[in-house]
Amino acid sequence: MSRLPRGFHARAATVVAPALLGQVLVRRLPSGEELRARLVETEAYEQDDPASHAFRGITARNGVMFGPPGRLYVYFTYGMHHCMNVVVGREGEGCAVLLRAAEPLEGLAVMGRARGTDRLRDLCRGPARLAQAFAVDRSLDGADLVAGDQLWIERGRSVDPMDVRSGPRVGIRVATERPWRFWVDEPWVSSRRWGPVSARS
Repeated sequence: MSRLPRGFHARAATVVAPALLGQVLVRRLPSGEELRARLVETEAYEQDDPASHAFRGITARNGVMFGPPGRLYVYFTYGMHHCMNVVVGREGEGCAVLLRAAEPLEGLAVMGRARGTDRLRDLCRGPARLAQAFAVDRSLDGADLVAGDQLWIERGRSVDPMDVRSGPRVGIRVATERPWRFWVDEPWVSSRRWGPVSARS
């Protein structure tokens, strides 16, 4: 399968986030083994969004968000979890899409060892679990998802826009009214706390 080009990511977060559903996240480990999972849940974060790490401007922590689109932004949260985001929009904007959940496809045994579980549904269900299953930490912050050799996103199956749901994002305290969480109704989705839900046309 072909990788998503830079231009795919060079759009608004609210456009890229639903477009990423159905695409395939690929991780090539140092051993040469590859992991694959189909994205089923994402969240959009724009620069003028109070819930975004970029809202107060560029810092040492969020600098990658202001770089060129198609890069990986990794942050560490709650002193124990990593989460991964795709940098989107125009360079200098500070926009990203959080990868929240995915359907495991290949490398399940490796993911299971990393996660400490053999329960398939829990391998990549949630942003911290997804990052752990894919062995992603801050060392991959800034990785090029378009031309790099460690992590990238391939074209997957197309998702009917009518099958995409949107609603409030999870785990934030501000801008909770924005329906910028996108998902498809599959068992791999991270949370059932939908809030107001709408189908996208």
